[in-house]
Amino acid sequence: MTAFSATDAALEGFRITRERPRVVLVWAVFSFLVSICSAIYLISIGQEARAVLDARVAEQAPDLQAFGAAMADLAPMMVMGLLVQCVMAAAVYRILLRPEDRGLAYLKVGMDELRLAALTFIYVLLASLMLAVVVLAAGLIAALASFAGQGAAILVAAASELFFLGLLFYVAVRLSLAPAITFAEQRIAIFDSWRLTHGQFWRLTGAYFLAICGIMVIALLVVTIFSALVAVAVGGDLQAVGKMFAPDQTSLTTYFSPVMIIYLLVAGWLSALYYAVVIAPAAVAYRELTRA
Repeated sequence: MTAFSATDAALEGFRITRERPRVVLVWAVFSFLVSICSAIYLISIGQEARAVLDARVAEQAPDLQAFGAAMADLAPMMVMGLLVQCVMAAAVYRILLRPEDRGLAYLKVGMDELRLAALTFIYVLLASLMLAVVVLAAGLIAALASFAGQGAAILVAAASELFFLGLLFYVAVRLSLAPAITFAEQRIAIFDSWRLTHGQFWRLTGAYFLAICGIMVIALLVVTIFSALVAVAVGGDLQAVGKMFAPDQTSLTTYFSPVMIIYLLVAGWLSALYYAVVIAPAAVAYRELTRA
């Protein structure tokens, strides 16, 4: 059976950043510019829309009409966010699967990116449908178990919830090569990953786990060091440091403080590193599993 090294796949993104620093620098600048545009757009939509979103994040119950209006205001930014993700993913795929197709630091906007966007949209719909079915099934099982008593119902509900979460995770891993297949074969491959990943679940899980852990450790270290430097620069004012993570969005002037701009630059580099590290394992797995 054809296989691949989970460790090599997990570390491939770090190898890209080490061997192609100029490419990563362009990605970082691109991510920084996207952050700037996103911030400008969020500030421009007004305080009322942001208040609705903040209520949603805090799990409060916003007015449905106001929430619908806020979602309509945010729709262009969400579309742009999806496109940016697909552009960055395609850039990583180009390095590993089509290195001769350079573009500007492997960044392009074309049919490859549109196919990835279409695949993402299809998967969001399928995931929503599957989640609804799982919730319905778990509720039905809990209702049937309630005839045996409250204790049995709680136990069965917890067990069924864990089972269905595990099932969703298993399906997600088995289908995780779909974007790489879609890019490499230049067609929307919705379920082709299922056949290709037969017998590879644990290798893929290990590769993804190692990659995510690696980028989380780096991000934590970078943010901690940067926060400490800012704290020293402002005389130990921790409240000023906290404003980086909850900036004043009432105007462009209050938002784009010198500290915030530097923070966005650092975040841009971390974003570029994140895409390289997280996207690369699937591309490596596809390349090795399809190698004759």
